[in-house]
Amino acid sequence: MSRLTHDPIDVAAMLAAASQPAAGGVVLFLGITRQFTGAAETIELAYEAYEAMAERKLESLAAAARQRWPLAHAEIVHRLGVVPVGEPSVAIVASSPHRADAFAAGQWLIDELKADAPIWKQERYADGRRVWVHPQPASTTGEPANQANERE
Repeated sequence: MSRLTHDPIDVAAMLAAASQPAAGGVVLFLGITRQFTGAAETIELAYEAYEAMAERKLESLAAAARQRWPLAHAEIVHRLGVVPVGEPSVAIVASSPHRADAFAAGQWLIDELKADAPIWKQERYADGRRVWVHPQPASTTGEPANQANERE
């Protein structure tokens, strides 16, 4: 079941749920707080959400993935609150009889989640700055969206 949590994500439980006899491929994606965003040192991320709407969105994305691909399992867990460097803030698992479908579903799920879920991220830097990061499409220059956003 896709959900939000204020606790560390239990990746082992997600993998166990996805590891089914019908699944020949299991894909796990972890979005982890990285130490540097460009030249800025990140000390932590903080996530907020419109929780009722976000949980419905996570579940609807997983259901849509199950409709698009022959998945044995699809699940999204997103963490809220403060997430220190090195810890996952989002985990997506997809399993399918064949790896190509599991990979495609996992990629689609993270892209759709970032584009549509009412979940907001604040980057907190070692120099004391706090910046809300809003997802945007990648620029035509190929620059990652969040780097373009930091300059605003």
